[in-house]
Amino acid sequence: MVTSENQHTDILTTLQAMISERAEAAPETSYTASLLAAGVEKCAQKAGEEAVEFVIAAVSRSPEATRDEAADLVYHLLVTLQACGVSLDDVLGELERRQGTSGLAEKASRNSEQQR
Repeated sequence: MVTSENQHTDILTTLQAMISERAEAAPETSYTASLLAAGVEKCAQKAGEEAVEFVIAAVSRSPEATRDEAADLVYHLLVTLQACGVSLDDVLGELERRQGTSGLAEKASRNSEQQR
């Protein structure tokens, strides 16, 4: 399946909107709502579990498992962002801000800011 970059962003935006909408649902009616009702700690725990599963899949060099676990990780990341009150636009804006900056330079600037 060939999709454009905008379609991918639209999918993420649609998923974030669905997560936001389900935040208002009764926990017993939605997995997303049940995670959000359990709080940031539970959402972050699930994101961490999915991150580990993603790493295991990647190391196993299984493209299908890596793809599937990456999708699970993105979903749980967006749920955790919702629980923390951080939007996808906030994250994309930060990525845009970092564009054109060396990863090493960006990391060094964060380290120097933390030492202040």
